[in-house]
Amino acid sequence: MAKIIPSLNRHTLARMTSGEKRLAEALGKLLEDDYLVWYDIPVGKHRRYPDFIILHPARGLLFLEVKDWKPTTLKRITKSEVTLHTERGQVIEVHPLEQARQYAYAVIERLSRDPQLCHQSGPYQGKLVMPYGWGVVLTNIGREQFAAAMPDEGREILLPDHLTLYKGEFSASTDAEEFQQRLWNMFNYRFGQPLSLPQIDRIRWHLFPELRIDAPEQTELFADPLQTDTKAEDPLPDVIRIMDIQQEQLARSLGEGHRVIHGVAGSGKTMILGYRCLYLAQTLQKPILVLCFNITLAARLRAFISAKGIGAQVQVYHFHDWCSQQLKTYNVEPQPGDAPLFERQVETVIHAADRGLIPRAQYGAVLIDEGHDMQADWLKLVVQMVDPETNALLLLYDDAQSIYKKKAGLGFTLSSVGIQAQGRTTILRLNYRNTREILAFAYSFARQYLNPQATDEDHIPLVEPEAAGISGPPPVVKQLGSFDEELEYTVACIRKWRANKVSMKDIAVLYATNAQGAKLSRRLQKEGIPHQWLGTRQHKMSYDSEADSMALMTIHSSKGLEFERVVMIGIGQMDDSEEERAQSARIIYVGMTRARKYLVMASSGENAFVGQIISQRAVHSSQVGC
Repeated sequence: MAKIIPSLNRHTLARMTSGEKRLAEALGKLLEDDYLVWYDIPVGKHRRYPDFIILHPARGLLFLEVKDWKPTTLKRITKSEVTLHTERGQVIEVHPLEQARQYAYAVIERLSRDPQLCHQSGPYQGKLVMPYGWGVVLTNIGREQFAAAMPDEGREILLPDHLTLYKGEFSASTDAEEFQQRLWNMFNYRFGQPLSLPQIDRIRWHLFPELRIDAPEQTELFADPLQTDTKAEDPLPDVIRIMDIQQEQLARSLGEGHRVIHGVAGSGKTMILGYRCLYLAQTLQKPILVLCFNITLAARLRAFISAKGIGAQVQVYHFHDWCSQQLKTYNVEPQPGDAPLFERQVETVIHAADRGLIPRAQYGAVLIDEGHDMQADWLKLVVQMVDPETNALLLLYDDAQSIYKKKAGLGFTLSSVGIQAQGRTTILRLNYRNTREILAFAYSFARQYLNPQATDEDHIPLVEPEAAGISGPPPVVKQLGSFDEELEYTVACIRKWRANKVSMKDIAVLYATNAQGAKLSRRLQKEGIPHQWLGTRQHKMSYDSEADSMALMTIHSSKGLEFERVVMIGIGQMDDSEEERAQSARIIYVGMTRARKYLVMASSGENAFVGQIISQRAVHSSQVGC
């Protein structure tokens, strides 16, 4: 069965004409698993929407226009236009074959600029490595009907038989081989070498810039996706990063109502949240609220939203900052008491919302990252902030990264806080961020504390990660005699990487306590190494992930972020008491999984974690220096 993007859920089917629905069902049933089909996704310099795009590794790229015209609808056809009888009278439209041809050429012209998608030698040097074609589907006109209405010579000029699929040729009883042959007759030529997976990803990278990961040249949301960043002189990257097919299908298929995504670390949860923001910003009138628990992650998300040009529509806060802003906006004083101010602010907002002093339904959509760190009363409050007319809420969760609670799991059901998760839950098991070696090391370290489990959709399961990333160097474990030696080793690593022209923004040092961070920051200042020390609330809020400086933060603050190179220090000083051991192990696991390619752990002292990391070194890691 072909993979159709977006999936044929109620939301997608509601956008389709009856003929498009029948064709989509036929494409799903009559094409094999290696076919990719996109429905109604914009391409071309005018952001036009082909009805269907079909990609097959051994066949190529096909564009289809679908028309539900009836025989009585058609009055006149030329090579460029059709005249139709409609309820509004006579209407002139662009010929559907011309539409499909324009879509195809807009894409092919862009793909042909990529050397990795062109023949490198031989008689076809410089030509695209895949065939392409276009065609028309007439869902309510039979082949014999049209042949009787138009002579052969006219059809060959105006609507050639081999470029047209007619009613009755894609029904439930249609032979799959015959159906596929009709599709591939729409190509002018064929080739023998199938596309590789990297080539398929490059095609998707060009077609859909919104799926690109960490692409500084990525287009703005409302810019032209095939004309922006397509100048001939602009260099194309040799290596690209893009959402995988599952992530793309999920991002494009999120329908209306409440949605919950359980995903392991590095599975693309935050990336999907960003894509959802881009989509909702085009469709909603009310503002969109993005909430998380981590101040540093909020700063990173805010920078992402701003870079996409939708900062006016999407508001990003960490939860306690949002509560503070609500009190200021609606002139409500925090209730008195001995509890910390941030706790009293939360309680005040909850009570003010109950009394109507702070309005409900303020936002067209609410998206929550780090849902595992939210308390029941917080979620119950936030759910009320969604406009019931849109009812758009997205909750992202990974219980393995729940590091602000003594116990794993929420401790309450989602339905008890108003989140409608039943039948609206997706699990992402594949980790794309980390190399296989890093993920194996991290999970081997933490698995005794994680205990993967599956429960009903109204609770949050703990999901075991599966590696999907590339291979890389094993983690480096360095056992040292003191914390001062850890600092010196860390500085030596950074000095070496800097000499090797490693981008400073790709480096992070994660520590356990702020005292450790302050000491390292002073050492880096002495060394003249540019860094952002996120030691205060203000520093966390102003964190600039694109600045040419390395990041220095607690492991807690790193949650939700990722870096090419991570050094972890202070592990030997973490609490390994029986009451805190599982929680500390989760924190270390979060730190390990921040590293995309290079993980270095410097440890001194003696505790259970140092002993375990050292014992794993012989199997999973390297003693070679950074």
